[in-house]
Amino acid sequence: MNKLERKKAYYHLPGLFEFYELYRVFLPLFREHREYFYDWCEIGSIYGAPVDCIWGGGRVAFGGQEPREVLALMQEYGLSARLTFSNSLLKKEHLGDQKCNRICAMFEENGGIPNGVIVHSDLLLNYLKIQYPKFYFVSSTTKVLTEFSQFAKEIKREDFRYVVPDFRLNKVYDKLNLLSQVEKDKVEFLCNECCWFGCKDRKPCYEAVSRKNLGDSGPDHQCTSPNAEKGYRFSEAMKNPGFISIDAIRNVYLPMGFSNFKIEGRGLGSALILEFLLYYMTKPEYQLQVRENIYLDNMLDLF
Repeated sequence: MNKLERKKAYYHLPGLFEFYELYRVFLPLFREHREYFYDWCEIGSIYGAPVDCIWGGGRVAFGGQEPREVLALMQEYGLSARLTFSNSLLKKEHLGDQKCNRICAMFEENGGIPNGVIVHSDLLLNYLKIQYPKFYFVSSTTKVLTEFSQFAKEIKREDFRYVVPDFRLNKVYDKLNLLSQVEKDKVEFLCNECCWFGCKDRKPCYEAVSRKNLGDSGPDHQCTSPNAEKGYRFSEAMKNPGFISIDAIRNVYLPMGFSNFKIEGRGLGSALILEFLLYYMTKPEYQLQVRENIYLDNMLDLF
C-alpha cells in the first residue's frame, strides 16, 4: 500500500455553535465506538459562528450556545474549532467589534490544538494576523472563485492553510491533478452543495447575508434557482454535478492526493446534519445504532 492509499479523509463539519447539542452526543459516540465509523476518515474541524456576530458570513448564524462551553467540548475531544467570519463587506470601523474580538481572544487559546478562522475579507485577515497570531486561516468559498486560475492563485497565498474552491471546480480533475502535493494538501472541497450548478448569483447571495449580519438595510436576495422553493434536500444535492460522493472520496480524491472535505449545512436542521454524518462517516451496518444513540440519548429537536 503506497502513501496515497494510506491517506485519510478529514471532514470539516458544520455547526460549531449551531449544533452543539448534536455534537455533544455524537463526539462521545465517535470516540467510544470507533468501529461504527470508517477507519479512513477523521474529523478535521467543526466550523460555525455564534449568533449576532457582525463578522459572520456565508449564512446568518443562529448558534446561541455559550462560547466557553463550545470551546471546552472541542478541547475535550482534541478538535480544531473554526470561526466562520467570512463577511465580505467589512469596513475598518467593524474591526473593533467587542463581541467578535472577545470570541477570537477566547478561541485563540486553544489548549494545544490550533483553531482557525474562515475569512473572506483581506481587511479582517490582516487584522487577525496581527491581533490573534495563533489562528490558522481558511479562504472562504464565499469568494466564489469559479475560474481555476483564480483558485490556483489563491492556493499559492501563504496566508491560508486551506482554500475552499467554488463547488463548480470540484471535478476539473485534469487541472486539479497538476497541483503539487503541497497545494493539494491545502484544497478543501465543498462536498454537498445543493445550489444550482448554473447559478450566477452566489456572490450577491453571500453579500446579502453579509449585509444582514452587519444590520444594514438592503433587499433580501431572491434565489432564481429552478428548485429554490424546495429548500435544501440531500437527495437533490446528490444529483448536483459538483456533488462529491463517499465513493468518489475513496476512489478518486484520496488516490489523487486530496484529503480535506467540507460538509455544508449550518443553516439546516440537526436531522439533516445527522444524515450527513451517517452518509459520509458511518458504516451502513451501524447507521441504525448511531441514529438510536442520537435520538434516544439526546432527545434532539430534530425537526
